[in-house]
Amino acid sequence: MVGTSAVHTLRPLSELDYYDCRSATLATHISVLEAWNIMTAQTGWFMRLAFRVRDRISSMFGVKRIGGFSGTRRETVGVGDYLDFFRVEHCAPDVLVLTERDRHLDVMICLSTQDRVLTITSSVVTHNAFGRAYMVPVGPAHKVIIQRNLRQLQRTLAERASALTDP
Repeated sequence: MVGTSAVHTLRPLSELDYYDCRSATLATHISVLEAWNIMTAQTGWFMRLAFRVRDRISSMFGVKRIGGFSGTRRETVGVGDYLDFFRVEHCAPDVLVLTERDRHLDVMICLSTQDRVLTITSSVVTHNAFGRAYMVPVGPAHKVIIQRNLRQLQRTLAERASALTDP
């Protein structure tokens, strides 16, 4: 794990097969775990379908099924715990590092906050042809999904802030 300030990646950028970093300014400061809880609370039909298709295709190549996000809210996590299919590698109020590793690829997701800015950094190292082929559709889709999650988080927090100030 490589870390610079609050951002962690699997390896230095030049050694990654996939890298994406997206940020959003939030209406209020929240912990990274709270951000995770909000973003995974309701995944919607498209994400549930995407995970089912992913599991069906990937299982033919010996990749374990992940099932998607459960929506289970967590108040605390520790290193070694799991948030759905991701293993917690590092946790602090302002940094949450999650990984999923198999024989085809390693994935790391780093959620970090500074002031009211949430950043989601994704890094992937592939190990073989299946891992590289898997990332062809997943890489572009992942960018769209993360951007959508960040917009939904912004809306949710803005609505909460508005509800607190409305008489």
